Order: sequence, then C-alpha cells, then structure tokens
Amino acid sequence: MNLSMESQAPAIQAQNWIGGEPLANCQPGKVYVLEFFSTTCGFCVGPMLNLIQLQEKYRDRGLEVVGVAAEERAATADEAQANLEAWLTEKVPRLNFRVGIDCTGEMKKLWKEASFSFGLPCSFVVDRDSRIAFIGHPTELDDVLPKVLDGSWRSSDQAKAADRKRIAKGREDVFLSKISAAVKLKDWKTALSAIEEGIALLPDSLQLRMAHAHLLLLKMRDMQTGLAVLRQLVRDAIDRNAEDWLLGLLSQLFGPKYDDMDFPSVERLAMGKELSEHILALTGLKDEVKASYYRAVAPYYYESGNKARAEELLELALKLGDGVPVPDNIKQLWLNDVLQTLANYKGEKVSHGALWAAPKENVPNGATPKAEKKNPA
Repeated sequence: MNLSMESQAPAIQAQNWIGGEPLANCQPGKVYVLEFFSTTCGFCVGPMLNLIQLQEKYRDRGLEVVGVAAEERAATADEAQANLEAWLTEKVPRLNFRVGIDCTGEMKKLWKEASFSFGLPCSFVVDRDSRIAFIGHPTELDDVLPKVLDGSWRSSDQAKAADRKRIAKGREDVFLSKISAAVKLKDWKTALSAIEEGIALLPDSLQLRMAHAHLLLLKMRDMQTGLAVLRQLVRDAIDRNAEDWLLGLLSQLFGPKYDDMDFPSVERLAMGKELSEHILALTGLKDEVKASYYRAVAPYYYESGNKARAEELLELALKLGDGVPVPDNIKQLWLNDVLQTLANYKGEKVSHGALWAAPKENVPNGATPKAEKKNPA
C-alpha cells in the first residue's frame, strides 16, 4: 500500500508504551502527530523537545503527539525499552506525550516504507478524519500544524505541492540506493539501467541526471556519451535558471573528481563559461544567493587562467557572506571554505575578520581545510 496525503491512517502497532496508555488507531475528531525517531539519531532531540511545546500549545484543540521508536538497535525488546527510557530521561526529561516502541518492523513498514520515507526524524500528521494530512520533516510542523487543526491544510495547493515533492524525493532515493549498490559491485550495466529508469520516471531529478553523467564519465569512461549527457544537462540548467541546478553543475564540472581522468579541458571550460556568464548576468538576487554563485563561479575563472577575476569573486563572496542570515556555525564553515580557496589561489596567507588561512599545496580548485583563528600576537 502506498501512503500519501488523503490516505487512511494505518494501524499503530507498537508492542510497549512509555508515558501513556496504548493506542491502536488514530481516533476521529483528533489531530495526531506521529514522530518517528531513534535514540541513535543525533538530529532527533531538538524536534522531540519542540513536540513537547506543540503538545502543550495545542492540547486543548485536540492534538495528540505520539512518539514512535521503530528503529532501535537492541538484542531484545526489553533492552530496547531500557535504552529508550534512559534516553528519554536524559534528553527529553519533560516528556508530555506517549511513546510507543515497535521491535517487529511493522510500524516502519506500514508508515515509513509505504510513504517512501527513509530518514529520521520523520513526522506524520493525521487530521480529524483519520486521514494523512502531512508527511515530512518535523521542522515544518510549526507552519503545517495550525492549518491542519483549523481544517485548511489538506485542501490547500501548498499541501498538494509538498506531497508531490515528497513523493518524488522518496522515489529518487529508491533509485539512488539501487544505483549506489550496483556501483559498489562495479556492475555498470545495472547502475546505468537504474539511472535511465529513474530519469524516465523522474525527469526533473537533478541528482539522477548528475549521477548519469558521473557514471558515464568516471566509471564507464564513455567520454562521447558522457559529454553529450553533460552538455545537455548544462543547457537544461540554464533554461531552468534554478539555483540548485546551476550550482550543482558548476560543482560537478570543477570539483576534484574529474582531475585525475582524461576529461577534455576545452569541453570543461566551454561548459563552465556558458554557466558562469549566465549566472553573472542574473539580476535581482539576494545577497546569500549572489555569495553562493560567486563562490561557485570562481573555479571556472581560475582554471581558465583569469586568476584575478577568480580572486575578486571570492573576495566579493566573503563580504556578502558576513550578512547572510544563517546560523553562525554554518556561516563559519562556509567562510572557512571561501577563505581557504582564496589563500590557495593567491598562494599566500589571507585573512577575513577573525579568520585566516594559509595556502595548501596540491589542493585542486581550493578545497576546504579548516581556516584558523587569527593569532592575537
């Protein structure tokens, strides 16, 4: 059974429960959030803490949060429960919703696998009609949940678009998993067949399209076919004018993976020129987008011999990067990357604010060893 928005909610087949009475099915008239998590998932603690707040905030409107531990790694059910209880006590001490433990795999099969949901954490929202209203990451619940509670979500264009995108991503993951397994076995024929089947079903999948070129060029060494596929991908990226496609193609062209193979430099530079000139002609972009584009375009200019232009673009990216509204730890990593690349291009130590980086030898196109704090002395 495929599970998607509008589907009837499956049964809740947990064997043991913590913090509440057993629940076998979602009851009509209530809204449920089923949160799949694991004690081994480092990204699950924050969403669990947020669910405590959501349960408190919307309890009077009929919300019931249910935690589902369906992917525990333990030899027995008793051991799984002991591990889970200890984890909840330490990580989620003010738990105000019930948590079910399933050691049989049925919950994972009925809910996650049926909906092409493979990662953790993963949230399912069931509306008052006991139908699936949302499947996705818990970071989206703050926006989605109020709309489910007032009955406006499931019929909205936003909900339908989100579900289409989720299903496409799930199907993409299935094909990528098949491709990865075949590549590990060096079974190029099977990998190519899976890619071609995936692209026929999901023609808008950038990951599958890039995997196609990667397989042909790097694994099968079919230069003629691979270059034709890559050229078409570049043209499609420009026609779409989508940020992820443009950045992805520049990364594929000028990343280090092509440096040790017989990739014709004239072809790489011609495609890089086409992409770079298109990007730099774009107007009306936000600073964070411009910063990402400048960083991505710089390797083309460096490799084409215009070292001054490459350095100029990286310096512009650094200036814009300071004001990008992202968490400091993410910003720091990105600035480190840009600064290290600039040092490699210049061949000398460079600094930006409290950061400095020295050039690294034999690093293609400015890889990303960690930049260091300035020495106050």
